Amino acid sequence: MASPFRHSEPYAQGLLDVGDGQLIHWEVSGNPEGKPAVCVHGGPGAGGKRGARNGFDPELYRVVMFDQRGSGESLPHASDPRVSLAENTTEHLIADMERLREHLGIERWLLYGGSWGSTLMLAYAERHPERVTEIIIVGVTTTRPEETDWLYRGVGRLLPGPWEAFRDALPPEDRDGDLLAAYSRLLNSTDEAVRAKAARDWCTWEDAVIAHESLGRPGAYSDRADDALIAFARICAHYFSHDAWLEDGQLLRDAHRLAGIPGVLIHGRLDLGSPLTTAWELAKVWPDAELQVIEDSGHTGSPAMSQAVLGAIERFSGRGN
Repeated sequence: MASPFRHSEPYAQGLLDVGDGQLIHWEVSGNPEGKPAVCVHGGPGAGGKRGARNGFDPELYRVVMFDQRGSGESLPHASDPRVSLAENTTEHLIADMERLREHLGIERWLLYGGSWGSTLMLAYAERHPERVTEIIIVGVTTTRPEETDWLYRGVGRLLPGPWEAFRDALPPEDRDGDLLAAYSRLLNSTDEAVRAKAARDWCTWEDAVIAHESLGRPGAYSDRADDALIAFARICAHYFSHDAWLEDGQLLRDAHRLAGIPGVLIHGRLDLGSPLTTAWELAKVWPDAELQVIEDSGHTGSPAMSQAVLGAIERFSGRGN
């Protein structure tokens, strides 16, 4: 049975100036001559979890990690309300990935990630298919309006108490309208107490969804320092209230651009926040992708999902080829 690897400290890291006053934190570990792979984190705004690299054999892979604009160790940090999010969009993040690839001298790389990261990877790969060797997605999303409406309204049918608390934390005049836009306004308030409360309320709802999944745990989203919590919620609300600046169904419509790129889609059947439908639909329009449904897993994973991830990474490692 496959097991995770351990990477030593990054052999290279830095802050890349990508324009608009933005500096993107990046780091590389593993084998400098190995197969390039980039880990694309979720959120948006969660920052890269350094443990994500441990699925890659450091003797075979050159693993790149980076923090998307405003998150993690990238600067300026979105927890500061003076930091505008106007230059923080999907289009900007696609361009940032290309600048990072060029900066590191990488011709083509494997894309790995999930949740929001899968939306960004698909958008990047459909824009730059010639730069992608393979794609591994864990928890498929495309950030269509129906997906965000499900996560922040529809799934409330299963969790009416926590959802009403999420809704009722807003001013009365906003409770019957666009909840995400209303939260975005609060998270951009000049009042620190208002921002902090909105971030806690946002993450309390996210926690409720995750905690009720199979093998879910309480506090999955709230277990962050205050500045990271505010940046996460602020960037999430910013992206989701704008449908990630993608046309409805765009990533499924343009999946033909992924032709010839092998993919593995790994999705938990019990995922409450991101139901299996999107992964199923993507697999139908991307013939080179294999869908693996993990029966015991929700959005946060399971041992069986971890093994599926390790197997996909091993398959694309080039070992024995």
